[in-house]
Amino acid sequence: MSAPRTRSIEAQRLAENSAFNSVWRRFGPYLSERQWGTVREDYSEFGTAWDYFTHDHARSRAYRWGEDGIAGYSDHKQRICFSLALWNERDPILKERLFGLTNEEGNHGEDVKEQYYYLDATPTHSYLKMLYKYPQAEFPYSLLLEENRRRGRERPEFELVDTGVFDQGRYFDVFVEYAKVGPNDTLIRIRAFNRGPETKRLHLLPQICFRNTWSWYERAPRPRLAAEGERAVNLQHPHLGEFHLYCQGDPQLLFCENETNFPRIFGSEGKPHPKDAFHDYVVHGQLDAVAPDRAGTKAAAYYPMSIAAGQSVELQLRLSQDALAAPFADYESVFRARESEADEFYGELQAEIADEDARRIQRQAFAGMIWSKQTFHYDVREWLAGDETQPPPPERRKHGRNADWDHLTNEDVISMPDKWEYPWYASWDLAFHCIPLSLIDAEFAKSQLVLLTREWYMHPNGQLPAYEWAFGDVNPPVHAWAAWRVFQIDRKQRGDVGDHRFLERMFHKLMINFTWWVNRKDADGRNIFQGGFLGLDKVGVFDRSKPLPTGGHIDQSDGTAWMAMYCLNLMRIALELSSANSVYEDIASKFFEHFLHIAEAMTAIGAEVGLWDEQDEFYYDVLHVPNARPLPLRIRSLVGLMPLFAVEVLQEEVMVALEGFTGRLKWFLQYRPDLANLVSRWTETGIGERHLLSLLRGHRMKRLLLRMLDPQEFLSEYGVRSLSRHHREHPFTLEVQGQTFRVAYSPCESESGIFGGNSNWRGPIWFPANFLIIESLQRFHYYYGDDFKVECPTHSGQYLTLDEIANHLSERLLRLFHRDENGKRAIYGDNALLQNDPHFRDYLLFYEYFHGDDGRGLGAPHQTGWTGLIAKLLMPRQKEG
Repeated sequence: MSAPRTRSIEAQRLAENSAFNSVWRRFGPYLSERQWGTVREDYSEFGTAWDYFTHDHARSRAYRWGEDGIAGYSDHKQRICFSLALWNERDPILKERLFGLTNEEGNHGEDVKEQYYYLDATPTHSYLKMLYKYPQAEFPYSLLLEENRRRGRERPEFELVDTGVFDQGRYFDVFVEYAKVGPNDTLIRIRAFNRGPETKRLHLLPQICFRNTWSWYERAPRPRLAAEGERAVNLQHPHLGEFHLYCQGDPQLLFCENETNFPRIFGSEGKPHPKDAFHDYVVHGQLDAVAPDRAGTKAAAYYPMSIAAGQSVELQLRLSQDALAAPFADYESVFRARESEADEFYGELQAEIADEDARRIQRQAFAGMIWSKQTFHYDVREWLAGDETQPPPPERRKHGRNADWDHLTNEDVISMPDKWEYPWYASWDLAFHCIPLSLIDAEFAKSQLVLLTREWYMHPNGQLPAYEWAFGDVNPPVHAWAAWRVFQIDRKQRGDVGDHRFLERMFHKLMINFTWWVNRKDADGRNIFQGGFLGLDKVGVFDRSKPLPTGGHIDQSDGTAWMAMYCLNLMRIALELSSANSVYEDIASKFFEHFLHIAEAMTAIGAEVGLWDEQDEFYYDVLHVPNARPLPLRIRSLVGLMPLFAVEVLQEEVMVALEGFTGRLKWFLQYRPDLANLVSRWTETGIGERHLLSLLRGHRMKRLLLRMLDPQEFLSEYGVRSLSRHHREHPFTLEVQGQTFRVAYSPCESESGIFGGNSNWRGPIWFPANFLIIESLQRFHYYYGDDFKVECPTHSGQYLTLDEIANHLSERLLRLFHRDENGKRAIYGDNALLQNDPHFRDYLLFYEYFHGDDGRGLGAPHQTGWTGLIAKLLMPRQKEG
């Protein structure tokens, strides 16, 4: 058992502040980057969130459930909210929030059209740093909208860097940093660099506001901001008490109300000095727009600046609970200390990572994950019923989106996939987030997994919420896997037996969720599952979240494989818990037996068609249409590779120690030898007297790997594709009842629109599936050892062990981000600015998925959520749990 690593100052803070009781986490980067266009702000009749609350409305309309801003920072309930606004004297609007296209406007769905990077962060938010690149020319709002609307699905998205606004360095690099003096005391540094050839004007407005919590209830207490001299703002909040925002230099303090501009939005009378007052004051010169009494619920320190070519300016601020006579006396020393502590923390973690670029990639990946924490507030019952002081929502909404989730009451800090494109949690994304997060903050990772199983998240019937657009949709059941992996990583770091309380807490709730799956998604009781979406509808011929246009149903290879994996995950957790309570041996036996029945069902469904196709030696979905024979959907996709995920290896000492479990297994295997024969070498020990439990016997695994490792099929230079390249020249077509359906390989976004705006993954590489493939190969190798080899790549004549293949796939994924021999990063394709410019080339974006042939980044560019798994892949293997 390894000893815990040396404790840096940041690690000591983590040890002293649990995830559920952390004063150092009270403030953090919890502000959303987009509150507009979200379901929780949508009170329309037909659920048209993008149209009901638009980007244009956002500057003038008070939010109900949260706030947004650039480089945002807030308390954990998002009551005090700090962010940055800018104006370059060319833009038609004050830049207060990030701009992007809605689902209907982008040629590939919603898409943020800004250039920004998360550069550094510590888990307690003692130090945070991000970069926003602001053009000196007028921001091309209309061009971005019109060009993306003009382009079809077959063309790439038109991005801000494609407009030419960054040419000749004609932009400002605006760095925003936070350094905590203490839990309720934060220093703020804003530095703006003029990268262009001429002196330019830049208006900087650090803003602070109270989230509007008073407009929705009768007699709700109202907080207040007021000028405190010429260089400070006094904050009075009924729950948080008194705070102060100190501003160095000679700013002009502006005040208004965080209230809707009713004349602009609704054409009716409203309260004076609404939330867009700073826009009117700065951009239009309307001096009476701001509150003359220098008080309100929103304030800004206004700094109009001239910055010479190649020069910079710096603003210093401090948000503190303390009344300070000299608020900036310790400014430089605290910043130096927090930066040093961040270096120390990551220096310990990366002690065995020699490559400087690898350390940079990993640290920015962690930064993106920490910056992507967000306070998510959504009470579905209140949302459906409406608020006391507001008009009631349309009656239709009570029977529409999320109406059957009225128990859901969320107000927590949650790891988001991407705070602009996905400013809501997605339960299966979050499970993947927790793996790399556990390397730097295991307590937070554990708390996130527990959170989704709490009664105010989990449905009373046992379903976990999927995501805000449809909580009732079905995400892959990966939480047991994530809980086990986080437990292992945490145990390695702790150097003890591990957090069994966390594991047991998760296990009991996951059993309820497992029961929901069995009762709701195996309608015929055949151990074949029809999960629906499961993250993979886009590689199929139908949208599996909706009724099939052909009628009938699909038996899903991936859904069934996920459930087999779920069984093994829960079995393994139960065996771990058995070390302290033998009752769990019986439960482990139950999941072992259920796994065997799923293995049987995947081979053959009664006398009909099995999910394993003997002709192609691949797993396929099977379509059941009324009055017709079941039809395999012969699409070579990740759907057919997912049976690899259902694998577990147990050591002989576990079998010896757990006599009840072992005895039950032996009896069952003797009683049902037909099922035992389906299980890969359970009774035949491998390397080190280990037992293998898998859906795949050696032959089937080799046949899957034959295709997966074939460059003409799944294997790209940068990882495993989501759809076989075979379908480029050989599209899959299906004709049913006079309708023709087609699936063809596309290395980037899909050209089909049947799945809505974000129609993708018909070829691209994405990290979650690749990560699970790698881990599965490592477990198979743990059993088979070095004597079991497979040709890799297929047709190459090179034979590798399964562990070597896992490493080979990891290296291909890392190749996406690492510089190649020419100094280029695959994620940036042929973009010369991103590849070569010294002010761009080392700042990394963590895309949602990647081009299946050239590795170019695609989709959401800040989805450090599941793509943050690269941080785990960069850790030396001896450090993994």
